[in-house]
Parts: sequence; structure tokens; C-alpha cells
Amino acid sequence: MTTDDISGFIRAQLHTQDTAWNLGTFGAIAEFQRDPGEAFVLTDEPGRLAATTARGGVGFGALSGVRLFASETAIGQSWSHRIALCLAADACAMNRRTTLTELGPDGEALRPEDRGGILFDMGLGTLQADICIRTADPALIGILRAAAGRSLFEPGNPAMGAIVAAGPHRVFIARFGRCEVYQPIPPADGKSPEGPHTHVLPKLLRSGRTHAATEPVPDGFVPCAHLVPAHPLKDALGHRRPWDHQAHDAFQAMLDEYGDVRLLALKSRLAAAMASGAPADAAAIPDDRFGRHAARVLLRQLVQSGPAPASDWVTLLERESGDRDEPSADADDYGHG
Repeated sequence: MTTDDISGFIRAQLHTQDTAWNLGTFGAIAEFQRDPGEAFVLTDEPGRLAATTARGGVGFGALSGVRLFASETAIGQSWSHRIALCLAADACAMNRRTTLTELGPDGEALRPEDRGGILFDMGLGTLQADICIRTADPALIGILRAAAGRSLFEPGNPAMGAIVAAGPHRVFIARFGRCEVYQPIPPADGKSPEGPHTHVLPKLLRSGRTHAATEPVPDGFVPCAHLVPAHPLKDALGHRRPWDHQAHDAFQAMLDEYGDVRLLALKSRLAAAMASGAPADAAAIPDDRFGRHAARVLLRQLVQSGPAPASDWVTLLERESGDRDEPSADADDYGHG
């Protein structure tokens, strides 16, 4: 797939209101989506392909070296899906700053009116994304400048409390693009707003992971961002909706184009066996996490789209599901679920 092909695919998805986006790492992620009919601005010019609303935005620059990779994950009696925008592990690293650092005016901001705001790296040390905030508030800038060079989590550091109280723009930056969130930061005991928002979870950051353990990624690559097309069973907020076969067919076509050929072959083989009436005990299920997830995703999809699998297949494909494979809400923050 050429860079032009990738640009064309991203351009089409930016035009699609049902596609959600995220950028970041395991434990620190910025999400962008827009509501049906919500006003948005599409920027399509050399060096910048972006969509913004009054609540946030996502934008891309040079896409050389990006690999698209589609995957699905079983969750409870449903599943999530996503397409990762990956870079080679030796090409994805950002600055990995570990203290609060002033970066100056954000000349690369997605909206022209934000380019005078001062950008600060929060110093979270993450591999594939710089986790930043941007503000033009003199009071907050003064507090952050006074705390520069210190960890945000250092005892007695007032910067984190000031950030939460002021709710500056959050700007998450990868090698090929960025995601910006303009909505307020909810309090620690509050709920994230609908639409664009961020999660920064220190406990997950301490794991050092680059992505959820339940997300398959090509060897030697790191997912830096994701796009999440419409799910056939749930809306953008995760609420159940009537089965949408067009959304299902659309993502399965993307999976055929960008997915793992081994998992695609497994799903095809199992679907053919079920359709033929073959007994479940004749199936060979790979003894690996991603193979089991692919089998269970197929089962859930057949339950919705028909024909329903025989009970012996349900028993076989579900018997090994459990905590070791089922992701937590935090661990699967990359797609509908």
C-alpha cells in the first residue's frame, strides 16, 4: 500500500461521521469523534489532512512508513474493532520527556486561532506520543513555568491540580499526526464528556505497555493511533443498537484488506465448518490469545447475522474465555465495545 493509498483511506474516513479516532499509548489516549450533523472543518492541503470541530480535532502530516492494521477483540457477548496506524518500533519514538517542559507557541496547532497558545509537554515519558497541554491563560502559564523541570506527580507539585482546574487544550502528538481535545477536563470523580476527551491513567502508564495485550499488532510495529469505523451492534457511545449489516460488511472488507491473514483464514475455516454442519469437536482452535479471540468474535457475529451456530460450537468456542483473555474497560480503550 502506498502513502497515497493511506492518505486516501484516511481522507475518506475523516469525511465519515461515524468513524472515531484516537492517538496515544496504553494509559494516555486522546479521542476524537463528531456527532451526526455536527459542524466540522476539513483541512486538505499539502502536509496537513485534518478534521476539527468546536470540541476537538485530529490531523495527519507525513504518512510515510505508516502501516494500517485491522483487528477485532471479543468483549463479553460483543466485540470491539479498530484499524491501527502503526510505525516500525525503531521509527515511532517521540521525545520521551520525563518532566514538565515548555515547548513554546504551538505553530502546528490544527486551528489557526490556537497557534499562539503555549505548548507544554507533561513529561509522561511515553514512547510513541508526546502527551501535552496548550494554554493561553497567563495564570496557568505562570504556574506551569514555575513547575518546569519537575515531575507532575512529585509530591507538593501544584501543576497537576492547576491543569485539572483550568482545563487547557490537550494535545497528543505522534510522528505522523496529532489529536487535540478542547473540552474541559472532568474532575477526578467525574465522567468524561461525550465526544472528544482524554484519559491519562498513571497506573496503566506504569506498565510500560504500548497497547492493550488483547490487540494484535504486527511484529516489529507499534500502534500510534487508531480509527474506529462504525460498529454494527453499538453506536459511538457504546449503546446497543439494531444490527447494521452494512456496517458489519464494511469493516469485514477493511479486515480483509488490512487484517492478519492467519486470523482471517481461521475465521473463514470455522465459518465454513459451522455452515457445513461439521461437529465442533472436529475443529482445531489455535491455542493462542488472538486465535481464541478471532473464534469468539466470529461466534458473536454469527449470532447476530445468522445462521446461529449449533450449541456444541458455542460450548467449544466459549469454554476457554475468561479473565486471562477478556480485556478490562481500561485495557481495551481503542474501539467500540
